[in-house]
Amino acid sequence: MLVRVAAAGFNPSDVGFRAGMMQGFVPHDLPFTLGSEAAGTVVRTGDGVEHFKIGDHVVGRLDEGGAAADYLTATAARLVHAPSTLPIAHAAAIPVAGLTAWQGLFEHARIEPGTRILINGAGGGVGMFAVQLARHAGAHVIATAGPRSAERVRAYGAEQLIDYTRVPPHQALDRPVDLVFNLVPIPPDAAEALCRAVRPGGSIVSITVPVKPPAGTGVTATHFVARNDPAQLAELITLIDGGMVRVDITAARPLTELPALHRDAEAGHTSGKTILIP
Repeated sequence: MLVRVAAAGFNPSDVGFRAGMMQGFVPHDLPFTLGSEAAGTVVRTGDGVEHFKIGDHVVGRLDEGGAAADYLTATAARLVHAPSTLPIAHAAAIPVAGLTAWQGLFEHARIEPGTRILINGAGGGVGMFAVQLARHAGAHVIATAGPRSAERVRAYGAEQLIDYTRVPPHQALDRPVDLVFNLVPIPPDAAEALCRAVRPGGSIVSITVPVKPPAGTGVTATHFVARNDPAQLAELITLIDGGMVRVDITAARPLTELPALHRDAEAGHTSGKTILIP
């Protein structure tokens, strides 16, 4: 299908793609158009496309890139209908961060009602979904966030907020948690400290760096890279349309500012979720 792009989502991994750091996870050839998630309007369909028609609003994850453009092409199997309750451009914020949060919580952490979870680095795009999905699953959510994103994270439903710029998470907890969902790159000393936030027999799931728990604690650790799963994306969109998960856009910038956005991200000047408008 040919899709007119309403917006492309920006993710920290886009910086890695540009720098060649993601080649081992998602191989790609040059020339390569950046952007791995987009929302837009179908303007042309090929033979055999049954579930979409011209004019439909669609959204999807594009592992082969191509989202940061005016138009994109994708197979119908990669796309799903966009939420009916959001501006179409805002739907571009969902696929990568939403699927990462979904798979981390429900596949790798196997979160259950009553789980005490610490979401480390909840102020970004993945954190937006992780906090809300964990609460929806019945977990008790503790989140770390800096001053820029604290109010936003609290609004997502975090029951306790830890300002990581002032105190390490394990020192702020009244007792260890069952699960840590780590969303930020951390050096080895911080990873070791994060392990002390988990009770014996608990678990750590990380989307950035692998975390190695100390021997003898019984703590298990998982590091994963989220995969594309349109069926899960459709389930998440059902929750969004049902009012159970909200999507916040921190910034909407013109596509012409993509180089500047990459520089801002590398300098640590971005927060939350940014979309790019062609």
